[in-house]
Amino acid sequence: MPLDAEIRLRERADRLNESYRHHSAVAVMSRALGDPDVGPIALVSSFGAESIVLLHMLSVMDRHAPVLFLETGMLFPETLTYQREVAERLNLTDMRVIRPDSADLFKADPEGDLNGRDPDACCALRKTRPLELALRGFDGWITGRKRFQGGTRAALDFFEAEGGLLKVNPLAHWEPADVADYMTNNRLPRHPLVAMGYPSIGCAPCTSRVAPGEDPRSGRWRGRAKTECGIHFVNGRPVPAATVAG
Repeated sequence: MPLDAEIRLRERADRLNESYRHHSAVAVMSRALGDPDVGPIALVSSFGAESIVLLHMLSVMDRHAPVLFLETGMLFPETLTYQREVAERLNLTDMRVIRPDSADLFKADPEGDLNGRDPDACCALRKTRPLELALRGFDGWITGRKRFQGGTRAALDFFEAEGGLLKVNPLAHWEPADVADYMTNNRLPRHPLVAMGYPSIGCAPCTSRVAPGEDPRSGRWRGRAKTECGIHFVNGRPVPAATVAG
């Protein structure tokens, strides 16, 4: 992306954040879906522990909007079942299941053990590259990230400019209680693994149960310094929202 275009995109994210600083998640989501200046946009969902909140919002506003689901080939069976059931229940008409390239898998991870040897490379192979390809043709994407999840997300804003795309985080300022209340009030089905001690759910080999009192994301890549899968990175490095969206 040319530097001048990148600067304009960042300035636009800054303006949007200033305009929507005190607005609700619904207002931000509506802006992302309805503003012609935003351009084509997709919701990227893991169908994880809290994903159904944004999926439900989308189904109410525009159930025909594209939803991209990264099927890495290493997800829990419960996640795959949950994805199908939620998509059907919410009548999401443009579900796109994104999978890694089979030739790339055969070349880089023929034994399916790359996650144990180099989890960053595994995430790049099974998540980052497939998503980059899937987002071609879109001007932006919607994520379910929240500040309370900590780490590089602690300074998250509603709008970011990243990798030449506008990234929208409608739930950035929500607290855990807001998520729980929304699910309860709308009678939304929970991911079955949550009740089994998995408050944050990724690929099966890299996700473990979380004990009471532990950080909800402590079960992701337990024992490693790794805290993100890579789809929210630029050039392999985490980019805090404060540096791209002011």
